[in-house]
Amino acid sequence: MLVGASSQMRVLRDRLERVARTDFTVLIEGESGAGKEVAAREIHGLSTRAKGPFVAVNCAAIVETLIETELFGIEERTATGVRGRRGKFELAEEGTLFLDEVGDLSLNAQAKLLRVLQDLCVERVGGHGTQRVNTRIVAATNRSLSQMVRDQRFRPDLFYRLAGVEVHVPPLRSRRDDVPRLVEHVLGRYGRMGEWRGDGTAMEALVAYEWPGNVRQLERVIERAVTLAPAQEIGIDDLPADVTADYRDLVMLGPVGRDETLRTWSRRYARLLLERCHGNRREACERLGISYHTLKTYLGESDDIPAGKPGRPAGTGSQAADRTHETPCAMP
Repeated sequence: MLVGASSQMRVLRDRLERVARTDFTVLIEGESGAGKEVAAREIHGLSTRAKGPFVAVNCAAIVETLIETELFGIEERTATGVRGRRGKFELAEEGTLFLDEVGDLSLNAQAKLLRVLQDLCVERVGGHGTQRVNTRIVAATNRSLSQMVRDQRFRPDLFYRLAGVEVHVPPLRSRRDDVPRLVEHVLGRYGRMGEWRGDGTAMEALVAYEWPGNVRQLERVIERAVTLAPAQEIGIDDLPADVTADYRDLVMLGPVGRDETLRTWSRRYARLLLERCHGNRREACERLGISYHTLKTYLGESDDIPAGKPGRPAGTGSQAADRTHETPCAMP
C-alpha cells in the first residue's frame, strides 16, 4: 500500500486512480526503491482487473537466451526433457503484467517484446501458431527511457508504445514529511514483538537523511534497528552511522548566536559539508543544491578551505561576500 500524506503522494494517488479507470499501457518512472511496484499494484487493485492475477517480472533478471520462454512460454517436447509451460503473458490473463526495469532489456529482447505488445498475441517457443492474450501491461524503469532512445540504447517504437500514460513516483528525499508515517508503518509489522517506537532524536535523524535507496532502504534500516536495539524504543545510536551523519553534523554546528545571520550560518554549514565531501566542490554543490559561485560566496574564498582540487580561487572573503548575486538556498 502507498503510505504518506504529503502533497506529492496526494498527486500520485490521484493520478493512479485516474489511470486505473482505463486499460491503457502505463509506464511508471522512479528511482530504485521508491515504490514503483507498489504503484503498479495500486493500479491493478483499483482497476476492473483487480480479481485477475498480478504477475511481476524483473526484466533485469531474465537471461537473454530465456526471454522468449519466460514471457511467451514453451511447447511440450520442444527439446529433450523440456516440459511445456505458459509464459508470463498467459499467466497474467485477465489481469496485469508488470514489467519491472524494462530499460534493462537488450535491444534484441526489446524487439521481441514490441512484436507482442502491438497486437497482444504470443507464440510459444516451439509453437506453430499465435494465441491472443487479454492482459494489461504496466512497465517500470529507474532510467530515463527518452535519454536511452537518444543514446540509441532503447528502441523508439517500443518507447512510444509504453509511454502513452506515464506516472512518476517521487523519491523519499522529496517527501520527508512522510518519513514518520513510513517508520510507523514498518514498525507496525513487528507488533508481535511489542510496542516498538522511535524517540524524537532518532526520528529527526531519519527525516534529515537523504535516503538514496528510498523506501526500500528505510525499511531495511528500521528492521535492523528493531533487531539490534536493546530496548523497545529506537534511539539514534541504534541507527547506522551513515544515516545519522548529516544530523550529527547539524548538531555539531552548535547553537546559533544572537547576532548570527543566515549567511554566517550557511557558511559554517557549507564548510562542514565540503570537509565531508573531501574537498570535492562539485559534489558539495550538488548536495547543497547551489551553484559553484554561491558555494564560493559562502566559503568566503579564505585560506582554510579544505583542499579538494588544485589551485586556489582568486579573491578575498570580504570581496566574495560583496559579490553575492544569488539568493542563499535553505539549508536542510
